[in-house]
Amino acid sequence: MGVTETRAVRSETRTQIVQTALRLFRERGYEATTMRAIAKEAGVAVGNAYYYFGSKEELLQAYYDQLQDEHEEACRAVLARERDFAARLRGVLRARVDTMVPYHEFAGKFFKFAAEPDSPLNPFSSESGSARSAAVALYREVVDGSSLKIDDDFRAELPELLWLYSMGIVLYWVHDSSEGCRKTYLLVDRTVPLVNKMVSMSRLPGFKSVTRDLVGIIRDVRA
Repeated sequence: MGVTETRAVRSETRTQIVQTALRLFRERGYEATTMRAIAKEAGVAVGNAYYYFGSKEELLQAYYDQLQDEHEEACRAVLARERDFAARLRGVLRARVDTMVPYHEFAGKFFKFAAEPDSPLNPFSSESGSARSAAVALYREVVDGSSLKIDDDFRAELPELLWLYSMGIVLYWVHDSSEGCRKTYLLVDRTVPLVNKMVSMSRLPGFKSVTRDLVGIIRDVRA
C-alpha cells in the first residue's frame, strides 16, 4: 500500500469514526456513548479508535473542525461575488446557519457540556483554538475583501468582534424551535444592517473616541 493510499484509508477511517460518534451522540446522548460503542459501530478496534481520538472530547473537536471546513466552503461563492461589507457578512452568517441546521437536534444535547467554563469543548478553550482561529480568519476575510473604510486599529480587532457576534447567533440557533430555524435566519437578516451601520459610523468624528475606547478594552481584556 503506497503512502497516498495509506493516507486516504486513514482519512476515511477517521471520518467514519467521527460520523459514527455524532450519530450515537444524537441517538444515545453524549454521556451514555462510550468509545467502545463508537468503535464497534464504526467497525474498528477500540485501540484503533483511540489511535485517532484520545477521548470523546477530541471527537467533538473534530466535529467543530469539520463544521468550520464546511462553513468556509459554503462561503466561497458569496465572498467571491460580493464586495459590500453587509452583503459579505450576511452571506457568511447565513452560510453558517446552513451548515449547522443538519446538526440542530444534536446541538442541544452537547451544548450543556460546551457551556462549562472549564470544558475543552468550550469555544473559548485552548482545545478549541484551531476552530476559533479559523473562524476569526474567515471574518478577517469578510472585512479585508470588502469596500469597508475604517481605521486600521479598529479593522485589526473587528474580525474577532464579528466572531463573537456570530457566537451569539449560534447560541440563539441552539434554542431556536422554529421550523427550519427560520427565526435564526431572520435574526441574521435583521441584525446585519445594524452591525453595518455601527461599523460604518466608527469613522465619524463623534464616534472615533468611542471606537478607540472599544479597541483599548478589547486589547486590555485579551492581555
